[in-house]
Order: sequence, then C-alpha cells, then structure tokens
Amino acid sequence: MPMTEHIIHSISRFLPEIVLTLTLVAAIVADLLLKERNRHVGRVVLAGLAVTALLVWRQSGWNEAIFSGMVAVDPFAIFFKALLLAGGVFIVLFSIQSRELEQNYGRIGEYYMLLTGVLLGMFLMVGATHLLLLYLAFELTSISSYVLAGFTKSLRKSAEAAMKYLIFGAVSSGFLLYGMSLLAGVTGTLDYYGIRDALAGGVAQPAVLYVALAMMILGFSYKIAVVPFHFWAPDVYQGAPVTITTFLATASKIAGFAVLIRFFRTAFGPSFETGLAGDIPWNMILAVLAALTMVIANLMALWQENIKRLLAYSSVAHAGFILMGLALLTDEGISAMMIYLAFYLFMNMGAFYVVMQVSHATGTEEISGYAGLGHRSPFLGVAMAIFLVALAGFPPTAGFIAKVYIFGAAISAGWIWLVALAGLATVVSLFYYIRVVRNMFLVEPAEGAGSFECALPVKALLAALLLPVLLFGVWFTPVVTWARHALQIFGLE
Repeated sequence: MPMTEHIIHSISRFLPEIVLTLTLVAAIVADLLLKERNRHVGRVVLAGLAVTALLVWRQSGWNEAIFSGMVAVDPFAIFFKALLLAGGVFIVLFSIQSRELEQNYGRIGEYYMLLTGVLLGMFLMVGATHLLLLYLAFELTSISSYVLAGFTKSLRKSAEAAMKYLIFGAVSSGFLLYGMSLLAGVTGTLDYYGIRDALAGGVAQPAVLYVALAMMILGFSYKIAVVPFHFWAPDVYQGAPVTITTFLATASKIAGFAVLIRFFRTAFGPSFETGLAGDIPWNMILAVLAALTMVIANLMALWQENIKRLLAYSSVAHAGFILMGLALLTDEGISAMMIYLAFYLFMNMGAFYVVMQVSHATGTEEISGYAGLGHRSPFLGVAMAIFLVALAGFPPTAGFIAKVYIFGAAISAGWIWLVALAGLATVVSLFYYIRVVRNMFLVEPAEGAGSFECALPVKALLAALLLPVLLFGVWFTPVVTWARHALQIFGLE
C-alpha cells in the first residue's frame, strides 16, 4: 500500500484517539466561553467521551495494525478502551459534583483538559506495539497525572502529593526508559514482534537482556504500584483530590496491566509459555512481587486511620491479586486478570465515591468519622458496605467472581503456594474492611452528629455503580465471554 494511502487508512482507524484530542481542545475553549464552567465544561467532555465510545464500539471485530505497525486496533485494545471510557465517564460525573474542585473554579478547564489528556495517553498505552510509542504514551499519562494530583495546590497535602508523585514517577520512567534502551540494543528493534523474533533466535549478550528485563519490570511495577515499589501510592492517594485518587486507583491500574499483558505476551512470544528469558524465570519474579504485594499491603492497611490511605493500600493489594494472573503464563490466567479489572473498576470507584460524599457532608476522611454512618445516611452506609464486601471478595458480588476466576486459574496452573498466600491475604483484608462496616453500623455517631440525605443525582450515580457490582455477582457470563474473545489476538483460544 502506498504511504499516503496507508496514512489515510491509519487515520480512519484512529478516530477515537482523534476525538479525544478534539475533546481536550474543546474543554479549553468551553472554559473560555461558557458561564457556570464546572458543569458546562464537564458536559462538553462527557459529550466527547460519548462520541469516543461510539467510535470504539464501531471498531468491534477489527484486528489490524496501523501507522506502520506501531498501534494495534484489536479486540484486546477495544476491551480496555471500553473499561477506560467507563472509568472516564464516572470520573467526569464525580468531578461535576466535587466541592474540592469548586475551590479551583477558575482553572476547571485545565482540569478537564488534563483529565482528557490522561485518558488519551491510556488509549495509546493499551494499543501500543512499539516501545517508542509506549514510552511517549506513558509520559503523556504520567505528566498529566502529576499536575492533577496537585491540582488543589493551595492545600499543603495536595502539593506534597504531587511532588512525591513526580519524584517517584521520574525515577520509574528512568528505569523504564533505560530498560527499553538496553532491550532495543540487544535485539536491534523497538517493535514488539521484532523483539519476539530476536529473542526466539537467541541474543549475543544475555546479561544485557537480563538487566533490561529487570529494569522494565521495575519501571512497570512503579506504574501499577506493587510492593516494594508502592511507596508513593498512600501519600499521593491521600493528598490528591478524591476524583483524581479514584482515577489513579482504577484507570491507571487498568492501563498499566493492559501494557504488561500485551508486552510480555507479544514480545516474549514462545518464552511466555516457559516463563524464561534466557535462564531468568521472569514469571517467578512476577509471582514473588504478587505475593509480597498481597501480604504486605493488606498488613499495612490494618493500621490506617484515614479512609483514603486504607483504600490506597487496598488498591495496592488488589494489584497483587491481579498480577497473579500474568505469572501463571496461561490463557486462563490472563482472562482472569481482565475479568478482575472489569469488576474492580466499579467496586473501587464506588467506594471512593462514597468517601467523597461523606467528606462533603462531614468534612472528614478519618475512619472515626464513619461512626454511625449507616444510621445518619442509610443509603450511603449500605452502599459503602456493599462495595467493601465486594473488595473483600464475598458473594454475591462481582468481587467474589473476580477472586474465583483468579484463584481458579492459579490452582489449574499448579501454583498452590501462591493461592495459599492469596487466601491468607484475603483473610487479613477482612479485618480492615469489616472495621469500616462496624464503625458505620455498630458504633454510635459522635454527639451532635445529625443525619443527612443524599441528593437524587448522588443516589443515581451510586446506583449506577452498585448495579454492576451486584449484577455481575450472579450474571457474569457476558464479561467472561468478552474477556476470552479479546484474547483471540494472542492466539490463546
């Protein structure tokens, strides 16, 4: 195909990303021209996301590479783009209701512009099949996230969160970039499929390959916040606005794991089934990271008094559960990861949304402030209890189904020791989840603490998050089928 025709064809397959770029620009223009900017700019972004969703839906069934093989438009990318769009829509709706953002009303256009920029970077991440594009997408996502974490810069904790996020992010980016450089040097290519072919033929400098792999795993580990590279997460999650904390705890993890799956499954090709890169069992490294993350993060969560820090450690722990699937080296393990991420999106976003509403009503993010919440605001109390039960992995919620699939995949692959540790970590998590539920329903509210009602839009949004958490706990076949279909691109079916 002539170059001009190839570019035109590629652009026609790149329309969701183009619309996101136009939405980013529209947010700035709307901020300049419209009154009541918080709501109206948010609605402009929602409209852009709706058009993007329609274009992603139209790509169903496509399976091709565009822009000289740098971007894949395939069922795998479409699966994760759909999850990211769902997360983006909820975050915009959260943001329209956020009182934290009202205090920075004059910069609301910048906020939505950066939020859309993060989403655009994540779209590029999940479709990238070239290390150069992957790194550029990482940086687009990361730099926008650093600014968003410190968006309420008048608050000391927000500025501190942004600084810590920037420092840790810069270090992780350095490791990732250096690892990519070494991998490109030893294989002679930046393309995933070229790397696969080079590794299949053997490399002349295996020691360099090992260092490159170690650095890339380290860089990826920072991005998805697994132990011992999770130090930034609790402080950043606590200091950032709740809307951004929610986005980092959900959408960032979804995009990060999508990159991990595509990179290891595509670039390592035949070695994916053996877990070996030369003599290095990289899947065992991932398994150890998963085990450490599940156990340590859950233990650390036991001592938290701030609900955002507690949910931050919970988010880190869930990253460990999800990482189990990649270490298994099986199609069942990867599909279990995808199922887990789909369900995790709703239950984690729901928990953070309740945190935002309680913070609005009481002015506190301390767990002690949740005393008697079930009596003061029954709808919020019951909703929070359901989300926490789902995060703990209890039936009849989607969280239970997520754990069943990830544990079942590990047992089928013979990783009994990893399942045992995961089970122990789940038991530990019960203590801090139930502690919050106990405060809400079994502890008397503080003297003078009155009841409060949720507005209708809040109830509607909570219901929209509760529905999939409960529905997928009993009717999960569509998501399972969708995840397995999305893996056809890797030849795993």
